[in-house]
Amino acid sequence: MVQIILVMVLAYLLGSIPSGLIIGKVFYNTDIRQHGSGNLGGTNTFRVLGVKAGLAVTLADILKGTLAASLTHFFHLDINPLIAGVFAVLGHTYPIFAGFRGGKAVATSGGVVLYYAPFIFLTVLVVFFISLYITKFVSLSSMLAGVCAVIYAIIIGDIPLLIVVSFMASFVIYRHRANIKRIINKTEPKIKWL
Repeated sequence: MVQIILVMVLAYLLGSIPSGLIIGKVFYNTDIRQHGSGNLGGTNTFRVLGVKAGLAVTLADILKGTLAASLTHFFHLDINPLIAGVFAVLGHTYPIFAGFRGGKAVATSGGVVLYYAPFIFLTVLVVFFISLYITKFVSLSSMLAGVCAVIYAIIIGDIPLLIVVSFMASFVIYRHRANIKRIINKTEPKIKWL
């Protein structure tokens, strides 16, 4: 039990590493929380600091989820790695190292799925980029990718995966509620690099 608690705490702390804040301050002398949407995730980093910084933050945030999910294997725990992944997602969204103001959980959730079911991750990634190419909305594409993961989990009949991706997709949609309003009002910014 002690090891399980330790892994969950470590997963949360991994998720709490504020990639956007670190990359922004170290390489660009910029606190991205003071610019754009004020969000610490990859999308705001793309918007404020450009493609290189955005890619670096997105990859780092994905890696946080993957590493957190792998902790159960590293510590030889007989629990589903998705559980540790959920704690990483919560850490990313409410990071202890950044005043509990984090990202919207998209990339870190993807990283968890990447560890548990790589093929689903690739499928969801394709859906994300097709949607992004058509709509130019990162927010909408992120939510569609989450819904796609849920549908995929239903099709393959993986109940633990279905429960977790349903939670993560719902959480991602909840975190994008302001974006949904802007999409409806036609004020949501579109990307210009794709």
